[in-house]
Amino acid sequence: MTTPLCLCGRSEPYEKCCGRFHAGAAAPTAEALMRSRYSAFVKGDAGYLLRTWHPRTRPARLDPDPGTRWTGLEILDSANGSAFHTTGTVTFRASYRGGSLHERSRFERVDGAWAYVDGEFLD
Repeated sequence: MTTPLCLCGRSEPYEKCCGRFHAGAAAPTAEALMRSRYSAFVKGDAGYLLRTWHPRTRPARLDPDPGTRWTGLEILDSANGSAFHTTGTVTFRASYRGGSLHERSRFERVDGAWAYVDGEFLD
């Protein structure tokens, strides 16, 4: 029996990759948070998405579309966002059946943890 690989595209088991963040561990980098948020969108985990959204820009509620079938994540660029930074950006393309989403996301630390602030659509 094989362990399923992570939904974010990394060649690690889900439990050791994004699953640990979904279970409560803090993402160590902005890119790791971005990947875990993509995985949360795949799983329809609105609670995780809201918890990892910056309080300044967080919506009151989030209802992921259950009809969207996410098919892959490609990280195109990452700037700052490490343990040594307080802000960072991640540019990515998230594919779904029928199209893709190309975005540059901004992240900031809140009480030491990375949080998604907002994003700029690039296509």
